[in-house]
Amino acid sequence: MEERRTTRLLRTGLIGSVIAAICCFTPILVVLFGAVGLGAITGDLDYVLLPALAVFLGLTAYGVYRQKQVAAACCVGHEPQ
Repeated sequence: MEERRTTRLLRTGLIGSVIAAICCFTPILVVLFGAVGLGAITGDLDYVLLPALAVFLGLTAYGVYRQKQVAAACCVGHEPQ
């Protein structure tokens, strides 16, 4: 059960990090917003995307940490804290 939650946590962090990185470092959102007439808000995208990237990278790091804890607890036979 704990392994499934840890795997889901890690997967969510990785997917969110990749999506936020793609949106930060490529002009995908700028082109998309310009096409639908929302080009005026493209200057404010960094205020949302960079913190989102930081949060998802932190979530990924925490997922890796928890996965190592679960793996170590399985080897020893104890439940992780």
